[in-house]
Amino acid sequence: MERDNTICNYSGKPCNINDEMNLLFDISQTLIRSQDVSSTLTPILKMVCDHLNSDSSFLAILNRQRSQIVVGESYGLSPAQESKGKFKIGEGIIGRVVELARPVVIENLGESKFFSNKMNQLTNQGANYTFICVPIFQEEQVVGTLSSTMKYRPQNSYDSEKRLLAIIGTMLVQAVKTKRTQMDEIEKLRAENLGLKQTSSKARNFSSIVGNSSKMKDVFNQVSLVAKTMSTVLIRGESGIGKEMIADAIHFSSDRAEKPFIKVNCSAIPEALIESELFGHERGAFTGADSRRKGRFELADGGTIFLDEIGDLPMSTQVKLLRVLQERTFERLGGTETLKTDVRFVCATNRHLEEMMTNGEFREDLFYRINVFPLFVPALRERKNDIPLLVDHFIQKYNNQNNASINRITQRAMDRLMMYSWPGNVRELENTIERACIMAHDNVIHSYSLPTTLQIEENIGEHKKDGLEETISSIEKQVIQKALTEHKGSIKRTSEQLKISERKLGLRLMKYKIKASDYKNKNK
Repeated sequence: MERDNTICNYSGKPCNINDEMNLLFDISQTLIRSQDVSSTLTPILKMVCDHLNSDSSFLAILNRQRSQIVVGESYGLSPAQESKGKFKIGEGIIGRVVELARPVVIENLGESKFFSNKMNQLTNQGANYTFICVPIFQEEQVVGTLSSTMKYRPQNSYDSEKRLLAIIGTMLVQAVKTKRTQMDEIEKLRAENLGLKQTSSKARNFSSIVGNSSKMKDVFNQVSLVAKTMSTVLIRGESGIGKEMIADAIHFSSDRAEKPFIKVNCSAIPEALIESELFGHERGAFTGADSRRKGRFELADGGTIFLDEIGDLPMSTQVKLLRVLQERTFERLGGTETLKTDVRFVCATNRHLEEMMTNGEFREDLFYRINVFPLFVPALRERKNDIPLLVDHFIQKYNNQNNASINRITQRAMDRLMMYSWPGNVRELENTIERACIMAHDNVIHSYSLPTTLQIEENIGEHKKDGLEETISSIEKQVIQKALTEHKGSIKRTSEQLKISERKLGLRLMKYKIKASDYKNKNK
């Protein structure tokens, strides 16, 4: 007797069992080949929709830290719908599936008292849709759900659809586990950072510094040790890492917290005026000096003076600064009276002072005077597990500043942020999030809301339909723009990084209509 290999699917049409086997085989191969969870789930959900003739399918993940179920990936839902996919355990159909740990089929959604339509999936024709939701288990515990929405067609049972979704859900357990781990880790970091900030606000005034990585904890510990002393501190690190915030923490955690805290950006003051700014001047000391003026050292008396970018001080000023460090005395420009000052020195630089000494650009004796307690602040690329915390901080900042309500960032966008090297460090990340908040029309930050330099991989997929030359040109343009950004528009350093001559780089800049001068101030 010949076996019948067909069953009836929800539409009443024959469905070959071999088609199911092919679907499951394709899903398994997709999971085996891919190493990126976020790029794997959406294609799989599309396969499910195509096989079941569904309007949408989505994966919801149980976040145990918050007892909340969140839609993690979907196919057929808009970004606005996906962003609303948050349920408490027991809330709506998805919440009840998690609570009861068993599948639910709602044949006519319009007649269900449990369907909340929270994601605005249905219009007034709710009765014409069927919703199937199955739990996903890991070691007998529910970790999420797999759902599918399809047009209603009368039939006796949806057992075959439930069974197929349950099998697929089992295959996706590892992917769900990875996502859940990421979400739990982010929540853990948020909680730990909150506790750290609460403790710091009482004892060390670190409330404005966001970071919970081991390297930042080392920085906090060093600040705690040196803050109560009178020792001169030299804060070192790349531009944009928050050296000024570290200086703030040192001063406001010291015994001088109630005294003046004077900041001087040595690179922002013209060389002709820097000595007047630091030491002050007498009336008539130079053209335009119509009255006596106190300098920063006088204003900082009894407190702390912060000399930012001290590596940019001219050599003539370095000599006078050395005297202040040694003797705590100085004279105003055009004056003869010797003034005393009781100040604590905190300096900062992003330059290689040792190399500058070798080249005769920085005094060796001054270096040893300011390098009493060197404090190195790590670059953002060296503490990437701080990025989720910083992103949350900046989203909240710009929500408050712009009266907005950005409520989350997608995992795919977060992956882009985690993969980027951040040559501009925290300052560049803040600018990126501010821009993304402006671009987020549905109160969710997506990967396409991020700058071009973070989307090279994303754009490769978008150019699949273009020809090879168009795709290569697009990628080449993005690589050049990224290198120019890292090197602040320097043609020489950009050509060295890209390993091409300056002439060839110039020709490509002309080809893509890129102006190197536009990148000079991008990281400032």
